[in-house]
Amino acid sequence: METQRGRRRQAVRNALHTLRHSPGLGRLTLVRFASQFGDGMFQAALGGAILFNPERHTDPTAIAAGFAVLLLPYSVVGPFAGALLDRWDRRFVLLWANVLRGVLILATAALLFAGAGETPLFVLALAAVGVSRFVLAGVSASLPRVVRQSWLVPTNSVLVTAGTAVAALGAGAAVTVIGIVGAGDRGSGFAVAFAAAGSVLGALAAGSFPRRQLGPDIGEKVRRSAVRAVAAGLKTGATAVWESRGVTTAMIGIGAHRVVFGINTLVMILVLRVDDPDSMLPAGFAGFGLAVAATATGMLAAAATTPFLVPRIGRPRTVVSGLVLTLTVQATLVPILDQGLLLVSALFLGFAGQCIKLSGDASMQIEIDDARRGQVFALQDTVFNLAFLASIAAAATVIAPDGHSPGLVLAGAGCYAAGLVAVALNSRR
Repeated sequence: METQRGRRRQAVRNALHTLRHSPGLGRLTLVRFASQFGDGMFQAALGGAILFNPERHTDPTAIAAGFAVLLLPYSVVGPFAGALLDRWDRRFVLLWANVLRGVLILATAALLFAGAGETPLFVLALAAVGVSRFVLAGVSASLPRVVRQSWLVPTNSVLVTAGTAVAALGAGAAVTVIGIVGAGDRGSGFAVAFAAAGSVLGALAAGSFPRRQLGPDIGEKVRRSAVRAVAAGLKTGATAVWESRGVTTAMIGIGAHRVVFGINTLVMILVLRVDDPDSMLPAGFAGFGLAVAATATGMLAAAATTPFLVPRIGRPRTVVSGLVLTLTVQATLVPILDQGLLLVSALFLGFAGQCIKLSGDASMQIEIDDARRGQVFALQDTVFNLAFLASIAAAATVIAPDGHSPGLVLAGAGCYAAGLVAVALNSRR
């Protein structure tokens, strides 16, 4: 116990030392946290409006369609847009992406107040979430410009996981606003409108950087070829991933986890929509908020663990350890489909999934050169989204209306096992 306390104190001291000796890190952190708080609030409020709104009724297929409308277009465009992060001034991109997102969020709130149908809501939400992913990819690509390489793993661990906790706080703020104002389109509209504050703060923080401080380092000839670079973004990012065996391992782990995360998300939504008098968990939006909080708690634990784990066993073995833990939880706890055990499972899966994600981010920041790093992070976002969407769409065709489908959950365990096999084969390249 004393050793753990000492490690936590050392991690805090290290973080403060990094902030003092890394000009620009505080402002870049503010861009990330403001954006993620707004994202958490916006997405939770939208979830309250679509998934748990008594004024609207959605079945599993409609839920999958909603996620597809939110994420699929950006998944297709993401790798190409990532090329801009490696050609255009990242400070400029972060500034105007936040401004655009704030406008889209306010427009979504206006539609909710007007009682608009789901189609225009989905279209605006689609654009807002897509811009948010673009902001996060830009922040990740910019981090090596404000932090020494030797500090990237612990700094990234703290920022990524703390950012997830900030997003969870934003989601909690949305739940609070809806609880005060009332469920329905009006309550969700107020929560969505408040989410625009994160975009305003993020834009102000991004605008405080001097031009080109966040990179990339390119010449005039490369800047003039930006259009061709955008068209080649997908190929360039995929080639960079394949050339680095460690990054390929990370991408396999991230993809496998997101496939199962899609299955579990749909299961959790449907199970919690049923009011179980024997369960200690509240039904509906409040219960789903507790599940999100449990996942965020696991991610915070991963932030404290990963910086000590990676130097001892390496990034690839950290990914493998995370996949082993997720496979165990998915095959033993989740199939019981008890609301309380689902909460425990969310904590463990959040921990393991974030260990995989942090190891992957470190591999991409260390092993990928600056000229291609933005494209690789945008490609990672696409792997996130496509894996999630493919699994939730497939699960929607076979899942029971109340979410009780143990066979589907075990299929998720099979996905983790397949990920372990793929990592083993990749390690022999």
